Amino acid sequence: MRYYLIAGEASGDLHGANLMKEILLLDPNAEFRFWGGDAMLDISNNIVTHYKDVAFMGFLEVIKHLPLILRKIKKCKKDIEAFNPDRIVLIDYPGFNMRIAEWAKPKGYEVTFYISPTIWAWKKKRGWKLKKTVDKMIVILPFEKEVYKKYNMEAHYVGHPLLDAIEQFEADLTFKKKYKIETGKVLALLPGSRVQEVEKILPIMGAAIDHMDEEVHLLLACTKHVPRKVYEQALEKVKNRNIQYIIAETYDILNIADAALVSSGTATLETALFKVPQVVCYKTSTISYHIARSLVDLEYMSLVNLIMDRPVVAEFLQDDFTLENLIPELADIMGPKRAKILADYDELINKLGSSGASHRVAEIVLR
Repeated sequence: MRYYLIAGEASGDLHGANLMKEILLLDPNAEFRFWGGDAMLDISNNIVTHYKDVAFMGFLEVIKHLPLILRKIKKCKKDIEAFNPDRIVLIDYPGFNMRIAEWAKPKGYEVTFYISPTIWAWKKKRGWKLKKTVDKMIVILPFEKEVYKKYNMEAHYVGHPLLDAIEQFEADLTFKKKYKIETGKVLALLPGSRVQEVEKILPIMGAAIDHMDEEVHLLLACTKHVPRKVYEQALEKVKNRNIQYIIAETYDILNIADAALVSSGTATLETALFKVPQVVCYKTSTISYHIARSLVDLEYMSLVNLIMDRPVVAEFLQDDFTLENLIPELADIMGPKRAKILADYDELINKLGSSGASHRVAEIVLR
């Protein structure tokens, strides 16, 4: 069969790649065409657009790039018609993908939405639209199946695909030697995968590390789609020069880290699954933040706290993301709070269930 997949972010690219691997096991003659990134490119070279060209953060940034986004949607529709897939799989990226679903379903394409829009957090009426425009809804958070019952819509809960990604991860046994890490603790810095995130979040992370013990190894998780100069400019006022810029080795960093400063998003859950105590950080433009807060009905921002429904890790968002808050919390997670956080992580992992989500998704897509 022919499969058209759309992922618009780094996390979607990871989940898309794992899904493609599983589809090939069930359908060895599968043909793919997709929007995604490097992970999906490792499976197939039939890419339409790389996510780095369509990943924008915050309301203002989306509005600013709206003409480009609308052109991409138009391009996507034409490309789907030309490819004529048997299955369309929309992976997260709701602003874009819901528009594609709304167009594709009436044309007779079978539409699967993998990783639900957060209708439980904001714009709850989207649930009714999804009921009309999606054939199969696949959810990855334990509470989401119940959410869809309110819309008289079946949702397939498959577990979280990050469990698959981390289970398949093979640690680089030379990693510590490669980066000259012999003794001392390791602090991981994960400022996000978009330029806008790095520019807003990394300067404050950097200011905090000037207060760290010199024996602590500072490992900055970089993505190759953010130019190095963006990281360097964000850290230009930092006095501590003991920072190693490491590209596309985030899991190896987390595998040896003692603590982490993490931009809110999928990385918060990845960090928890590697059992690394963390502080969650988030900052965007003031207008974008206040618009979001007025629309979003959520007590927590990070996936860790959302799934556990309690504050397992500290979240410093927008005006609370300050040195005054960050420095003492960082000291706590590397000391007295560490054991409690690790115990909570064990409970979180139990809640997420078993690995194999990507295989279960593939089975649903092929039905």
